[in-house]
Amino acid sequence: MSPTSSLGGEGNLSRRFVLLVPLALAACGFTPAYGPGGGASKLTGTVWVQDPTDKNAFDLVERLEERLGRPEAIRYDLSYTITTEAVGVGITTDNKITRYNLKGVVDYALTERETGAQVTGGRVQSFTAYSATGSTVAGLAAEEDAAYRLMRILADQIVARLIAAAASLP
Repeated sequence: MSPTSSLGGEGNLSRRFVLLVPLALAACGFTPAYGPGGGASKLTGTVWVQDPTDKNAFDLVERLEERLGRPEAIRYDLSYTITTEAVGVGITTDNKITRYNLKGVVDYALTERETGAQVTGGRVQSFTAYSATGSTVAGLAAEEDAAYRLMRILADQIVARLIAAAASLP
């Protein structure tokens, strides 16, 4: 007995559903973010990101440019402020910290270059963790890796919010 015959015709229902969903989305005005005319196309190559001043900012800008493209026909300026904090979360009985959470917050603003008006902005936040056990070199490498991962996470959140707001951009 085939799986669809035991479903009593539900296989046909799910097939119809899959075929009709794109039509319903098109009828409601849905446009894929990375499709032609989508929000991402409005931002690709048009956003100049504030120059980095430290390692965290460099990693953030690198990921933003990876996702939005290098600025070619600049229409918008993206400014940001990064705040990070390492919090000890794993503590041994003799008060040695063995694990840290690295919390990060980025406040950002997208302004139209021609008018200087802020068109969108906000705050994103997340965290990563790293182990402080082992040698000093291993601990520093783990901390650097956690900071790199955190900046990529925060950059991805910024890009997602920018794309969501792209429909209302001038």
